[in-house]
Amino acid sequence: MAWVYLVVAGVFEIGWPLGLKLGWTEQGVRPWPLAMSIACMLISGGLLLIAQRTLPMGTAYAVWTGIGVIGTFVVGLLYLSEPATSARFVCIGLIAVGIVGLKFFGNPSID
Repeated sequence: MAWVYLVVAGVFEIGWPLGLKLGWTEQGVRPWPLAMSIACMLISGGLLLIAQRTLPMGTAYAVWTGIGVIGTFVVGLLYLSEPATSARFVCIGLIAVGIVGLKFFGNPSID
């Protein structure tokens, strides 16, 4: 169950940088996206806290931030017209391999 909490925490980790990006524009501050960022931070951090009760801290933190990085990368590509270069995909792929490796080569007695 800790891995489920961790994955959901990672998904909420995607929401806060997006809210920050949308909440501060040339036209000024937009309060709803910033409020979304704060909510995502609280939910994400709370779920990470629960997941770390049984998962190793380093693994949990690496997976949590990795999901956030990969998800934010994809959102940037799909919705914010960020560059889709081969080098960026290779780097994101390396992060993904690291996350999968932490799951499969970690402590087999945990979840």
